Amino acid sequence: MSTKLRLIILSFLQFFIWGSWLITIGAYWFQTKQWSGAQFGAIFSTMGIASIFMPSIMGIIADKYVNAEKLYGILHILGGIVLFTVPLVTDPGTMFWVMLLNMIFYMPTLALSIAVSYYVLKSKGGDVVRDYPPIRVWGTVGFIVAMWTVSLLGFEKSANQFYVAAGAAILLGLYSFTLPKCPPTAKDTPSRSLVDVLGLKSFALLRDTKMLTFFLFAMLLGAALQLTNAYGDTFLHDFDQVPAYQNTLAVRYPAIIMSISQISETLFILAIPFFLRRFGIKQVMVFSMIAWVLRFGLFAFANPADGLWMIILSCIVYGMAFDFFNISGSLFVETQTAPSIRASAQGLFMMMTNGFGAVFGSLVSGLVIEQYFTAADGVTKDWQSIWLSFAGYALVVAVLFLILFKHKHEPVAEEAVEHPGPLLATNEL
Repeated sequence: MSTKLRLIILSFLQFFIWGSWLITIGAYWFQTKQWSGAQFGAIFSTMGIASIFMPSIMGIIADKYVNAEKLYGILHILGGIVLFTVPLVTDPGTMFWVMLLNMIFYMPTLALSIAVSYYVLKSKGGDVVRDYPPIRVWGTVGFIVAMWTVSLLGFEKSANQFYVAAGAAILLGLYSFTLPKCPPTAKDTPSRSLVDVLGLKSFALLRDTKMLTFFLFAMLLGAALQLTNAYGDTFLHDFDQVPAYQNTLAVRYPAIIMSISQISETLFILAIPFFLRRFGIKQVMVFSMIAWVLRFGLFAFANPADGLWMIILSCIVYGMAFDFFNISGSLFVETQTAPSIRASAQGLFMMMTNGFGAVFGSLVSGLVIEQYFTAADGVTKDWQSIWLSFAGYALVVAVLFLILFKHKHEPVAEEAVEHPGPLLATNEL
């Protein structure tokens, strides 16, 4: 088996695990368990909590003590075991702790998968900028295939989705032990302070007004990503309560419809170089925010019959909403920070989006939906008002960003996006 094929399998399974439950857990939570929205928000916050420090801690272990591929495998096996226990959970409080433990094991593997892939490619004489993006795209394919698998098997509202994810996690864990060895690269180097290894020195960037503004908006946009991941699938499932929509494609296979979002994501990546050269980073990030307004606004007025086109268009717009901020944001950090703290600055960017932003978006959205948009029966939700409130949130963020974020378009500095390989590697679905 060729090196690239082996890494493609790694990338495919890495995101197949996540795609098996991330989009459909809402349907299991609301339609099957009928637990509350506030508690569901806490479940999605587990990704953010685990993202704040766990990737850094596991990175230290891989750098100094344990082969990266072995640590990667151990984490996936442990995560798989935890996922097998999810169907046994009978109350939302326990579910929070179980999913937090799963995320503690899973979230560091996102960074470790990149580290393993880079090390293996370099050891075989490959060029990571040229060779990694075509490998990474199979992660998105894996995510999409997982969504289709769960949907076509009828597992969207079933606990079986966690068995699918658990099986894939343990399979990947065992497979990783067959990969080329990736020994610790900093085993003999002097130990650094905890502030250094966790990348906390990059917080000094927040003394600069422009960088502080950027990172605050990165957190606010990270919150928007959690909204669409958490509620899109269960929103479509709720149309099943309306007889006129019960047999429509979007209600029978919501995850398949939602997978258009991931397909769009892979296509919009290709458009980023043109948009950055033409408009600059600030305008591209504003385009992302406007795309979030459209993403939520189209959902507000859509239905699975004559309004299906709005659902599909919303999924297409998602590609711009996600890619244009995440990749151009990474490029902004790359061009605005000193080389000595560039890596930790990228870590800070991811911490604000996938860490603090995810926690903020998950907890606040769950409380707001529970308090203002859920009927007295505790189940029925006013989805139009929910999506319009999300759209309003994204619009306010876009307007404030346009006014408060001061940045001049510098085409020469932004030419680096012609080679977006490493930037793609930092993205999550």
